Amino acid sequence: MERVLVTGAGDSVGRVIAERFAGKGHKVHICDVRGDAVKATLAANPGMSGSTADVGVRGDVDRLFADVRASIGDLTILVNVVGMAGPRGPIEDMNEDEWDKTIAVNLSGMFYCMKRAIPMLKANGGGSIVNFSTCSTRTGIPFRAPYIASKAGVEGLTRNSARELGPFGIRCNAILPGIINNDRFRFIVQRNADATGRSFEDIENDYLKYVSLRTKVEPSEFADLVEYLTSEQGKKVTGELIALSGNMEWEE
Repeated sequence: MERVLVTGAGDSVGRVIAERFAGKGHKVHICDVRGDAVKATLAANPGMSGSTADVGVRGDVDRLFADVRASIGDLTILVNVVGMAGPRGPIEDMNEDEWDKTIAVNLSGMFYCMKRAIPMLKANGGGSIVNFSTCSTRTGIPFRAPYIASKAGVEGLTRNSARELGPFGIRCNAILPGIINNDRFRFIVQRNADATGRSFEDIENDYLKYVSLRTKVEPSEFADLVEYLTSEQGKKVTGELIALSGNMEWEE
């Protein structure tokens, strides 16, 4: 039986991943900065435990890992899903506090969780870490420097950690999502449709025209990939940046 922490698991991809592990009989602890989302997920999944935490704040992460140890014991799997979009704007006009917050949540938050999880994984004789980045590191997005820089940092942290941790039997990989078929994407499309008077389908196609397969990715497909990477079948896969996107070609 695995002991799993999934961050950013109040809804969408993180929640589906947590529910996949729980459904297989593993012990699962979740966290999210939104307490109501944590409560809703736990209410729907008896036996799962959780904490409200901002992973960009070290004190919160200390409390999170105290909860993890008390609820499910030492981890064997860490899945870092949590992330924030960050501010938009030209680099020269960027609010520095918003830059700091984006780096803290998206990059430092993963480091804080990994730092606390790794001794557990070493004591276990091995384990798996999966970090979520974004396909946007490959395409670039003008006016989104904090987000892109933070996620590029996640990829560097992931690949370097795979090399450092491999001798201890710990695998570390990153998943690079494309367009996810979730509430957030549907909200963005509907907002643009309302603002322009164009149809939902037309706006959605504006996004999908830059995806080779012209497709969105379902949250359950990320759970499939995480399940593989953390399983016996994926035991030789580490240090990889794996896009699950239908091939994102470009973004505006």
